[in-house]
Amino acid sequence: MNTSTSHRSFTPHVPADVAGLLGFLVLVIAVLSLASDRFFSESTFVSVAFQLPELGFFTLAMLMPLISGGFNLSVTFTANISGLAMAWVLRTYGGADAGVIAIFFSIAAALATGAAAGWVMGAVIARTGASPILVSLSMMIFLRGLGEFLTRGGDISGFPPFVREMGNGVFLGVPIPLLIFLGCALLWHVVMTRSRLGFATRMIGSNLEATRYSGIQTTRAVTRIYMLSGLMCGIAGVVMAAQFNSVRVGHGEAFLLISVLACFLGRVDPFGGFGRVVPVVIALVILQVIASGLNLLGANQHLATALWGVFLLAVMLFRWAWANGISKTLVRKRATANEGVTQ
Repeated sequence: MNTSTSHRSFTPHVPADVAGLLGFLVLVIAVLSLASDRFFSESTFVSVAFQLPELGFFTLAMLMPLISGGFNLSVTFTANISGLAMAWVLRTYGGADAGVIAIFFSIAAALATGAAAGWVMGAVIARTGASPILVSLSMMIFLRGLGEFLTRGGDISGFPPFVREMGNGVFLGVPIPLLIFLGCALLWHVVMTRSRLGFATRMIGSNLEATRYSGIQTTRAVTRIYMLSGLMCGIAGVVMAAQFNSVRVGHGEAFLLISVLACFLGRVDPFGGFGRVVPVVIALVILQVIASGLNLLGANQHLATALWGVFLLAVMLFRWAWANGISKTLVRKRATANEGVTQ
């Protein structure tokens, strides 16, 4: 008895959702490796490492609003308008020949633009009680129209080499966009687990009124949640502009659906109140691996988009089945087993 107890105490604890997602990732890699002999190769994983951050930034931008019981439909257009702010500053101060100071201020302009758009949404939602879906939809339409007006439907291109390196360079064998994403994911993890805002975010998602009566300043918290969401969109805009060496209003529109899918696959409660960064990051890896596998298998782009919708429905159905049947059965079996041990 003592030996087994001692053994269990030194066994690292892996949360069930993390273990399940890692198992699913291994299964996906095994199936795709059997389906294509070109999948399990260095080029595939380099491709995943470069493409993952794009989706990753949008998913992190979507994460906190979802956990708070809200939504942010404007993530892609907030990123694009942030990229336009960056491009405007660079074009004003030298274009492709812009210096370090101009690059610094252009990135600051992008981050400030994203944060400002998020702050406006959060302030309206918090102070008026309006639906986050309607407010973010309004912001999405506004930013899209503003971007089309400013660019006249075209794009802005031609950035300095340093900016392009941020989106396509490698540091110590690791793509720079991936390093930026991992840093942002770590920051989000700390915010959600170690800060008052992270605690308030989960409380607001569970019950807004109860949170307000408990003494938490919900108006300030909701405003900050959407401001941070917009800030992450600003980072996404900078990295996308650096990768494509151009900014266009429609960049990344398809990522809206997949970012929601990544959050739900990563065990974020669609009604708010629960969600963690680590499972969501693993879910991102799974989705990006599937996307790369579909590309290698020659799947049509429109068919792939349809498959994401089917996959989202499948995730929701599985979660419903787990909550209403499988998990309850496991709990009953565990309780029965514990009673037998006690007796």
